[in-house]
Amino acid sequence: MRSFVDVSHSRSTRSLAGCAALGLLAVATSTHAESVSGSAALTSDYVWRGTTQTQGNPAVQAGFSLSSDSGFYGSIWGSNVEFAPETRASSELDLTLGWSGTLSDAWALDTNLLHYRYPSTTVDLDWTELNGRLTYADRYWLSLGYSPKALGSDDDGVYTQVGARFPAGETFAVEVAAGYYALDDVYGDSYWHGQASAIWAVKAPFELRLAAHTTDSAAERMFGDEFAGSRVEAAVQASF
Repeated sequence: MRSFVDVSHSRSTRSLAGCAALGLLAVATSTHAESVSGSAALTSDYVWRGTTQTQGNPAVQAGFSLSSDSGFYGSIWGSNVEFAPETRASSELDLTLGWSGTLSDAWALDTNLLHYRYPSTTVDLDWTELNGRLTYADRYWLSLGYSPKALGSDDDGVYTQVGARFPAGETFAVEVAAGYYALDDVYGDSYWHGQASAIWAVKAPFELRLAAHTTDSAAERMFGDEFAGSRVEAAVQASF
């Protein structure tokens, strides 16, 4: 859970990182964008890498992306959050600059720099992560994320996930994924988590999603039973 990390960055460092991310996003929006897309969602719980970011409470989320014909893109995404009371964190803003494209008929790659920003907090929780995702046949994926300041700390963290999507007709699909978050430098421990989701494309642009999440006992020791463990998340999303 990001709210429990010992934060030690100065506010000036935080501001510089945020300005850099905003500058990168501005570059993406000026590279002859061909398409604009966006999404909005209402979910019963904001679950990130197996742990709740809203203490089990609902979240309202929205974002948009600008992409160019070269494969470069920039995006902004936001959600409400509820961390430890002393952080006073109530919102999250994710700024992303990346590139995605096909490597062959079956393989595709997405690489991006993602900046997590928490505008309302009185302490420095902001951090940046480099991510890559390799997809095969639009159904199977392997993703990797690395940050030298994972979860707003001063230490390294590496996240790995494998997953698969199984369509059942044109409007229904099942997804399963397993992830491992190596946080030994941050917490002296690491954890596994898994999830299974059912997605139903009700009627364009609306989609319903029901997801079950679980973590191992290491996550519960690191973040507490109220943030890790098993939970179910239901969401309705609209994409445009």
